[in-house]
Amino acid sequence: MPTYEYACQACSHSFEQFQSITAAPLRKCPACGKPRLQRLIGAGGGLIFRGSGFYLTDYRTDSYKKAADAEKKSTSGGGEKSDSPAKAEPPASAKPTAKPERKPAKAAP
Repeated sequence: MPTYEYACQACSHSFEQFQSITAAPLRKCPACGKPRLQRLIGAGGGLIFRGSGFYLTDYRTDSYKKAADAEKKSTSGGGEKSDSPAKAEPPASAKPTAKPERKPAKAAP
């Protein structure tokens, strides 16, 4: 529910009132009692973002989210069981070692 600003045309009293959007504007001034109250056009409330932030992806469709999750699981392993077998690296002892380079023999003068 928004907060509206009011000002009295008779006594110049101004105040804010918390009202429903569908509620009728106030007409009677609480200070002088005359029906000269007018609702003012205010700047409105500012947006307040709380929490971890606002991202474009917060409002994606369910089908997009499902496709993105499936792609993420297929590229990173997903941490969950998948239908494809996981590739494990061979132990360090089974890896081929690099051969040392041979230096060419010096020619005799």
